Amino acid sequence: MVSTSSLQPRLLSSFVGDRFIYSAKPLHHFFEFNQGTKCAPMRLSRTFSGLADLLFNKRNQDSRKSRHNPLRPGKVSPRRLVPDHIPRPPYVTSKQPLGIVSGPELHDERGKECMIASGRLAAQVLEYAGTLVKPGIKTDEIDEAVHQMIIDNGAYPSPLGYGGFPKSVCTSVNECICHGIPDSRALEDGDIINIDVTVYLNGYHGDTSTTFFCGNVDDEAKKLVEVTKECLYKAIKICAPGVEFKKIGKTIHDHADKYHYGVVRHFVGHGVGQVFHADPVILHYRNNDAGRMVVGQTFTIEPMLTMGSVNPVIWDDNWTVVTVDGSLSAQFEHTLLITQDGAEIMTQC
Repeated sequence: MVSTSSLQPRLLSSFVGDRFIYSAKPLHHFFEFNQGTKCAPMRLSRTFSGLADLLFNKRNQDSRKSRHNPLRPGKVSPRRLVPDHIPRPPYVTSKQPLGIVSGPELHDERGKECMIASGRLAAQVLEYAGTLVKPGIKTDEIDEAVHQMIIDNGAYPSPLGYGGFPKSVCTSVNECICHGIPDSRALEDGDIINIDVTVYLNGYHGDTSTTFFCGNVDDEAKKLVEVTKECLYKAIKICAPGVEFKKIGKTIHDHADKYHYGVVRHFVGHGVGQVFHADPVILHYRNNDAGRMVVGQTFTIEPMLTMGSVNPVIWDDNWTVVTVDGSLSAQFEHTLLITQDGAEIMTQC
C-alpha cells in the first residue's frame, strides 16, 4: 500500500478555450483534463467567461425545449456540524492546496477491507437518499438527511469543507452536470437529480452517485438516464489487470454515440482511497492516454452524458456546473477495486 504521506499533490494548469492559464488556486472535486498533457485544469468561473448574461438568456430560451424550468440558485443554509469524535480528512483542517495526488494507491488486505466498508456505507446512504426524492422536497432537506445518516454511522461527509464546498452531498438537478449545492429549491415533478455521496470512514473514502427520477419523468429524460447507467456498467465490465485505461473512455463514448448523446469531457473519474482524488485520471471519452490497470488499485468511473451541448457553465458559487444550452445531463458513478479476476464494485449494498 502506498501511504498518504508519500503522495504529493501536483501543480496543475487550467485550460480555457485555446489558452493555458496557470494558477496556484486549489482544484476541486472532479477535474477537466486536457488530452495530451499531464494536467487537470481548474474550474472556470461563470464571471470569468464574460458571457454570463448571454448564456443565461440562451438557457431561458432553450429550457422551453427541454420541458423544465431553468435552474436558479436557492438559499443555502448554514454548514452542518460534525461531532468532534468523528475523524476528519486532512483537507478539512489543513490549508494545503487541493488537486489530484500523484501516484496510484495500492491496497493491502486491511486497505481493501476499509474500502469495502466505506463503499458499502456510501451505497447505503445513496440508496436512502434516493427514497427521499419526490416533488416538493428541497435539496437542502436531502442534504440534512444524508449528513445525519453519515455521522450516525461514525463517518465524515467527504464533500463538506473540501475546497470550501459548503454541504455534505452534491445534488445536481436537470441541466446541472455536477457539483450542485443543496439549497432551498424544491424538486418538481419531472425533474431528474443526481445525488453524489462520498463518505470518509476509518480513513478511507467511498464515492458513488446515481441519477434518480422525481415523479413523472418524460421518456426522453428516462432514456438519457438509462443509457448513462449502461455506459457505466459497460465500462466496469471491461476493467481487469493490464487493461488500458483508455478503453474506459472508448467504451463509454461508443455507447453514447449510438444514441447521439454528448459525453462531458471537462470532468473525470479518479483514484480514491485514503486520498479523495488521486491517480489514475479516468477519461470518459475516446483518448490515447497511456496507463494500465493494476491489482489493488481503486478508482471511480463516473460518466456524464447530455442531450445537447457538453460545454459547461460555472455559476458564481464556483461549484455548480450546468450545460451551456440548458439541456439535461445525467451521471452514474461507482468506486472499483481491480482484482486478479477483473473488477469489484466497492460501492454497493
